[in-house]
Amino acid sequence: MAGERGENLQELLTRLERERDEADRLYNDALTALDRSVQPPGPMPDPPPVYDTTKLPAVNDHWNILPAGAPAAGRSLKGRLRGFIWRLVGPPLESQRHFNAALVDHLNRNVATHVEAEKASATTIAVLRQQADALARFQAFLIQYLQTITLYLDTKDRAIGGQAQVINSGVNAIADDWLKRWESLAARDQRFLERVAVVDDLRATVTIAQQTALSLKREVERLLAPGTTAPSTPAPSTVHGAPSTVPDLDSFKYLGFEDAFRGSTDEIRDRLASYVPLFDGQRDVLDVGCGRGEFLELLRQRGISARGLDLNHEMVETSRARGLDVAEGDALGYLQSLPDESLGGIFAAQVVEHLEPGYLMRFLEAAAHKMRPGGVIVLETINPACWLAFFESFLRDVTHVWPLHPDTLQYLMRVSGFGRVEIQYRSPIAEALRLQPVPRPAAGLDPALVDLVETFNENVSKLNARMFTFQDYAAIGRK
Repeated sequence: MAGERGENLQELLTRLERERDEADRLYNDALTALDRSVQPPGPMPDPPPVYDTTKLPAVNDHWNILPAGAPAAGRSLKGRLRGFIWRLVGPPLESQRHFNAALVDHLNRNVATHVEAEKASATTIAVLRQQADALARFQAFLIQYLQTITLYLDTKDRAIGGQAQVINSGVNAIADDWLKRWESLAARDQRFLERVAVVDDLRATVTIAQQTALSLKREVERLLAPGTTAPSTPAPSTVHGAPSTVPDLDSFKYLGFEDAFRGSTDEIRDRLASYVPLFDGQRDVLDVGCGRGEFLELLRQRGISARGLDLNHEMVETSRARGLDVAEGDALGYLQSLPDESLGGIFAAQVVEHLEPGYLMRFLEAAAHKMRPGGVIVLETINPACWLAFFESFLRDVTHVWPLHPDTLQYLMRVSGFGRVEIQYRSPIAEALRLQPVPRPAAGLDPALVDLVETFNENVSKLNARMFTFQDYAAIGRK
């Protein structure tokens, strides 16, 4: 976790302690809120009074207000009077008697229900009172438990904190020991690097000395060969004219320059391998400025007949020593000496930037005449539209003459007789070497700050598109 966040041990412990304090605060706030929410149980209602049945026997005994049977009416005056009075009061009294009978029956039938309801209410109230008391006791015990566990966890934290301090002390001791060892190793590495630098300088010096000796040996052998005489006066040597009869004894220096800055033979061979399929089906390919012969070896492995040409004497000798067919001379003079339509392809990697503009245009016209229909020409050069390539690669080499923009070289090839010319960009700048944008601010920040960051990132993209694109490009034309 600490590695993912980029924290050291002390920062990790500080962050964990801060997070624990925040958790403690939240826990204590929740416990306080819980404690305040606990309320004692409210008063419960009393059970209803006992159902009163004391008067029910008297009601049962006296509900019948009439004697059994109706009074008989006689013929006497008294009997007739009794019958008259009964006819007047008998019906209401009979109705009252029926009402009393129904009421008494109702009371007798519902008295048991009322008694059971009273018992059930009393039982329910008692149970609710017990549950409320039990809930109040549970809440009290819960608060006590939470308060107790807080103290328990605090003791655990203190124990863990003590252990962490012990571990931290041990880690610090290990870190101090490791730091001392690291400093010792760093000092050793520094001494080793200094020695390596000395060895590298010595190796470069020895390489130059070997190349110098080899160059002198070749010229001495040439001069000592039968029938060879040294010229009485030095012949003029031009950069792009016919080669001088006087050997260039400084040519080995540029060979060493390529070894130091352009890359090893294996690196150049790997970089040029993607061009080989363009020449499939061709023959008599000319590699102009073949250097150490890396591309010629690739063509030979592919079964494509090819020969090389270079103005540098040491480059020519190095290529010939590897069994390659290489001539020494300038490009224009060599092309003019060939029959028309005698070449199936022309390849030149990192050459055209060494040519004067006028010489380059004559070279392109001659190339168009000497190539057969369907032939392929590939010219790779530094991309001056990429500022890093211009300032790092173009200006480093003192033999560079003129930078060629991709549009310029494409136009010159078209007007020289190559109908189809395409540009392929190569060697992109590594992402780590490009300008890096600023991370976009999180939502909710000042809009002005967001606009500033977006504008900055847009400018970074524009600068990357101008300064850090592709270091090289190849102009590929077909006749």
